[in-house]
Amino acid sequence: MDVLQHTLDGLLEAGPYALVGLGLTLGFGVLRRVNLAYGAVAMLAAYAGSWLHVRAGWPAWAVLPSVVALTALVGLYVRWLCFADTDRTVGTPQRASLTVSGADAREVVALAASFAVWMQLEQLSVNLLPRHLNPFPDLAATQEWSLLGLGLRPDRLAMGALAIALVLALTRWLQRSRTGLALRAVTDHPLAAHLSGLEVGALQRLGFALACALSGVAACAVLALEGQVTPMFGMWMLMKGLAAAMIGGLGNVRGVLLGAVLLGVVEAHAQAAFGALGRDAATWGLLLAALLWRQRGPGAGMAHA
Repeated sequence: MDVLQHTLDGLLEAGPYALVGLGLTLGFGVLRRVNLAYGAVAMLAAYAGSWLHVRAGWPAWAVLPSVVALTALVGLYVRWLCFADTDRTVGTPQRASLTVSGADAREVVALAASFAVWMQLEQLSVNLLPRHLNPFPDLAATQEWSLLGLGLRPDRLAMGALAIALVLALTRWLQRSRTGLALRAVTDHPLAAHLSGLEVGALQRLGFALACALSGVAACAVLALEGQVTPMFGMWMLMKGLAAAMIGGLGNVRGVLLGAVLLGVVEAHAQAAFGALGRDAATWGLLLAALLWRQRGPGAGMAHA
């Protein structure tokens, strides 16, 4: 029975992980760049939401959409600062020849810049609310359901349903809508999209803003169950999102669900066997295994959304 309970706990934990990884994988699909400031963007917006909730007295229905909107705005700032010169549009021979150890120098600069902005945004968050624990609108369930002797939290179940709904909706949008198809064209064949008359830069900005807005949705869902936000939240979002996205195939929208399930179940059993340190070791081990596996070939793109 304990094994079944740990497995169920891991499956329920997959909901938050899928939500966190969805925005990261979409952002990578748009620019083919990993945004290290991803978690810090959501953290700054969450801190602003906490400030509005505590200092201004805003209710949850006003705080949550404000956090999502702010993540999109801060995300556009990060894109302008770190990724504006890495747009995958029409390349030039000079840019094509600019490499550092076989890698595009712009990619190296963008990665380093996003790390620097991560530090900047985290410091802004801490300056806004210096306390370690800051209240956030609490929507956690007060009771636990019982199913065949197993404990089941309805709020976690709702979060899993939200993750599945968002993945399916985003997949359908990318595959059926004109804007989604245009975004996929810009992502997979930027030169052809440019020659076809598509606004490559505008579509990339739209995709990046949407990815950051999804991180805001994830932050609201996770923090609304915790009822608080701490300075470690940005790092948590980045690492859990990166692990779920890498396991499922970075850039593969539907793969995030599989990655989140595997991560959640393995972590739950590792924690039961070895405690909190075992849980962290399982996360890092799965992330390392995913990185080594993905080195054998290119990751899935948005064409496989």
